[in-house]
Amino acid sequence: MQSFRTELENPVVEKDIIELEKKIRQFRAGQIPEEKFRSLRLARGIYGQRQAGVQMIRIKLPYGKMTLEQWKRISDVSDEYSTGNLHLTTRQDIQIHFVSLERTPELWTKLDLDDITIREACGNTVRNITASDKAGIDPEEPFDVTPYADAAFRYFLRNPICQDMGRKFKMAFSSSDADTAWAFMHDIGVIPKVRQENGQEVRGFKILVGGGLGAQPYLAHVGHEFLEEDQLIPYIEAVLRVFDRHGERASRHKARMKFLIQKIGFEEFQRLVAEERIAIKSKSFHVDADTWEAPELPAADAVLPAYTIRDPKKYEAWKQTNVFQQRQAGYYAAYVRVPLGNISSVISRQLIEALKPAIANDVRVTANQGLLLKYIQPAHLPYVFSALEAAGFAEPGFDSIADITACPGTDTCNLAISSSTGISTALELVIQEEFPDLVYNKDIKIKISGCMNSCGQHGIASIGFHGSSLKSGGKVLPALQVLLGGGIVGDGVGRVADKVIKVPSKRGPDVLRSLLNDYEANGQKDEKFNDYYDRKGEKYFYDLLKPLTDLNTLIDEDFVDWGQGDKFATAIGVGECASVVIDLVATLLFEGEEKLQWSQAALDDKQYADSIYHSYSTLVQTAKALLLGEGVSCNTQTGIINDFDKHFVETGKWPLDGSFKTLVLQINQNEPSESFAKQYQQQAADFYQQAQSYRQQTAAVVAQ
Repeated sequence: MQSFRTELENPVVEKDIIELEKKIRQFRAGQIPEEKFRSLRLARGIYGQRQAGVQMIRIKLPYGKMTLEQWKRISDVSDEYSTGNLHLTTRQDIQIHFVSLERTPELWTKLDLDDITIREACGNTVRNITASDKAGIDPEEPFDVTPYADAAFRYFLRNPICQDMGRKFKMAFSSSDADTAWAFMHDIGVIPKVRQENGQEVRGFKILVGGGLGAQPYLAHVGHEFLEEDQLIPYIEAVLRVFDRHGERASRHKARMKFLIQKIGFEEFQRLVAEERIAIKSKSFHVDADTWEAPELPAADAVLPAYTIRDPKKYEAWKQTNVFQQRQAGYYAAYVRVPLGNISSVISRQLIEALKPAIANDVRVTANQGLLLKYIQPAHLPYVFSALEAAGFAEPGFDSIADITACPGTDTCNLAISSSTGISTALELVIQEEFPDLVYNKDIKIKISGCMNSCGQHGIASIGFHGSSLKSGGKVLPALQVLLGGGIVGDGVGRVADKVIKVPSKRGPDVLRSLLNDYEANGQKDEKFNDYYDRKGEKYFYDLLKPLTDLNTLIDEDFVDWGQGDKFATAIGVGECASVVIDLVATLLFEGEEKLQWSQAALDDKQYADSIYHSYSTLVQTAKALLLGEGVSCNTQTGIINDFDKHFVETGKWPLDGSFKTLVLQINQNEPSESFAKQYQQQAADFYQQAQSYRQQTAAVVAQ
């Protein structure tokens, strides 16, 4: 593998890839436990599939942006290492599947040639930072949030405070009060605001904290109504430090930040955040948004190839539903519907070549699994449509009821219970054939997940479905949980959908027919679907759909899931989004030593805040190893600190001047200065050496 390492220009990325290749070899040689290796590869965007022996690779695209060169690079990589398919996700990533583990370092190297990363796309890290796809061109935005989203991505990538948290952490930047990035359902959600001070416009953000979907959705709290722009990254840093220290680690189902806030209360959470301020790396972090590099635009006098429009009627519908005028005068943007988020590498390259003369070199993956093309001159819209039409991607109705969001479900995911892609196709067919005018309806959103974990965002859908199962006559059949009434209210306020009823999966189309026919018959003039739902009430819809739950009328087909040829059987694997608990003392001590080395390296580079956090991690990791060696179960970092005092210091097993808690929590009592970094690093090194000696003495006693 040496031949491709030397091609890399970025030494930081090169180090990452060399380390990954080394860890893969160690894992194959049995030198790293499987559970530990899993957490390591997840943080490198490598995710196990439902199918054994192959991996899904999640490619991280901050705020969904990719240049045409990056789009082509991803397409080429998919051809060489995967299946030639690109799957666009609800977090504005791209996933490719069926990749050999041994080839992932080489794959990453190829991606890095166009500055594309897979680092921290999975695992217990800060996941891909999403943003409104319109950011930068939104007529309603007070200012462009893109530079701030980009700064946050770069600040927290490889940042020691968020490399091994209890669970994943998600952030989103909306471009306006319309909140099209769903700030209310994220760990941190950001909405741009401006206010006047002394005759000057001041930029800031409304900050939402502690939201989340999953099996138990929570709407976010308001952290700040207005936080000045230079305080955004310092506040996020303090939040991450609190989550890392106090967050649950033993039970992955309770380990998201929303559960920590629920446990201790938001007021106490905010107090802990404020307490971290003295120790954070940056007390102020100004983003120079005014010098943000504008995208490369198509030539004003571009000569386009000859073209024809096969379906003029579809073109007019496409213009009405998929095109909008940018805030930049004289330019339009066009959305591309991508069914189920799947587009081939062949079609991708065809579109890149055809669209290059007519669009900006800045394509956005949208959060509903589509694409956004920007800076199109009005006269070039017909040409852009013709290029999409020739590729089979010119369907109107972007973000309408006909544009259904769905996760991959049982196609590849370990956690999925039933098919999400198959039922999505069936529901789109119902709309296309029976309710064609609804292609213009952008009020109703349909979202589908293969399980309750909400990767398809069913919890915030007007009409949502998630995979489930039912039993009848001793046999299991695929089912859908129906949810109604979710969506965006605006300015950080959202609605979580109600679980209304569960039906056999094959009756999903009948659920949709019943809902839409009833809405058409009983909805008031100009009444939005969620207002109609509120007016009628959950019980009304339960009664409406109850006949579809009758299991006495099942036929053989009901026991076969959508898109499957065999009888249904639940085959749920182990999910990999969760924190991994490692009970091997030797492995934990090795990690403590590794973090100590990172601390020294950061100290040598004068990265004092990073060095301090690595030293902190060394202390906690080493204490955890010793506690587990004594049979004491461990959970939060705060719990580890307290338990070490209880079981080691207070019992006299560990001579220490003062408490372990006092030693460790110097981290949030001191500025990240050179002197403190050196002192703390030495204390961590002494503690680690003492731990090794203790373990050797204990082993010698046992051997006697």
